Amino acid sequence: MYYTKRMGICQRSAYHPFDSSDTILMNNSMHAYFTASIIGKKHYLENYLAIIQILKSQGVTVTSDHIINTDESTIHFETKKERLNFHKNLEHWINKADFMVVEATFPSISVGYEIALALHVRKPILVLYSQGNPPSLINNNEEERLVCEKYAPSTLKETINDFIKYVQGSTDTRFTFFITSEIARYLLKVAKKQRLPKSVYLRNLILQDMEKTT
Repeated sequence: MYYTKRMGICQRSAYHPFDSSDTILMNNSMHAYFTASIIGKKHYLENYLAIIQILKSQGVTVTSDHIINTDESTIHFETKKERLNFHKNLEHWINKADFMVVEATFPSISVGYEIALALHVRKPILVLYSQGNPPSLINNNEEERLVCEKYAPSTLKETINDFIKYVQGSTDTRFTFFITSEIARYLLKVAKKQRLPKSVYLRNLILQDMEKTT
């Protein structure tokens, strides 16, 4: 499914260019960087593990040990050298990943920093939360690569699978073409009105036309 933003929350549109099968076929193994609040583990560890398991079941290699195998006391007693080394590893993990998945139900400034790092290197990001409103750090964020979804246990697998398909689609062949300023203004206006990234709006038009002509 395509993702669109509404009031800082990414909603899925009715138009679905992908098949609805549960299994995703990948030519090459994808890598995901998973992050979440370490403090929030005492409340949401089961959710963290469920997300990681779904990713792995789709053949995705997941970097997650720094969250699952770390506790608050370990962080408090880290030396400056250890913190610098962790930051170096963090940059490496994010750069190596095809995409990032965040469990953001429990707020965390450090997780917000990681999201900023991933956006800086143009990584697709799925931000998941299970309660309340979308995280304030990303509310009203207009980045096309950042997708925010509220989930329940019954919808988690579908949400993650749809995002993986979205990421796979983003690796399709790209091409550049020139448009007039008048077309550019119209494209911006209609994309904002429909709360769609411009590229998704154009892709939808092409797919709809393909359906009519086939």
